[in-house]
Amino acid sequence: MNNVCVFDILGPIMVGPSSSHTAGAARLGKVARAVAGEKIVDVKFLLHGSFAKTYKGHGTDKALLAGILGMQPDDERLRASILIAKKEGLNFEFIERDLGDYHPNTVKFIMTGESGKVCEVLGSSIGGGSIEIVEVNGKGASFTGAYPTLITCHDDKFGTVNKVTSILCENEVNIAFMNVSRTQKGMDATMTLEIDSKIDEAVIKKIEEIDGINKVILINIEEDGE
Repeated sequence: MNNVCVFDILGPIMVGPSSSHTAGAARLGKVARAVAGEKIVDVKFLLHGSFAKTYKGHGTDKALLAGILGMQPDDERLRASILIAKKEGLNFEFIERDLGDYHPNTVKFIMTGESGKVCEVLGSSIGGGSIEIVEVNGKGASFTGAYPTLITCHDDKFGTVNKVTSILCENEVNIAFMNVSRTQKGMDATMTLEIDSKIDEAVIKKIEEIDGINKVILINIEEDGE
């Protein structure tokens, strides 16, 4: 028997006419904001496929901005997100772009944080308000935002994955899904771990202390509000 998500039956709680174009878009924005890890001062939305063709009519532009501002899909302020973004001094631009062989509801976020660092996230709204992140800073990724998610950016060398997962095991953190990708052997690598429970800050610090770990990002979009 196929697994059926409650979203497939009832649909997500949201503001807007379309679960894919509004609820999913807001979640994508919220995850992108979490990956950036700092206040965003400039963001470019590269809109692909159906997103590019219908983003104004379906409110996808407002939903993406709402997520970047930290709003949930059911936040009533979503309708006014463009005005709110301008009031807060957030620079933004929507650009129609063919991103290649991706789901038609796909967007690439190019975000500049207040520190000046640029962060890129590529993700798709795959239906019923569900999302999938497929790329972070040019490296392959695979997570949905449905679980607390740990991302490590690290040097591709022997033992790093084992050290990270061993720390999680020692602290009784169960891994639901895991993906590891790299640019090429011995270069930069990215690992995404979707987990079943929250992680204490002390555990994050232990992972950050592993030799070769360059950055650790923790995402929990259901709790990461304003």
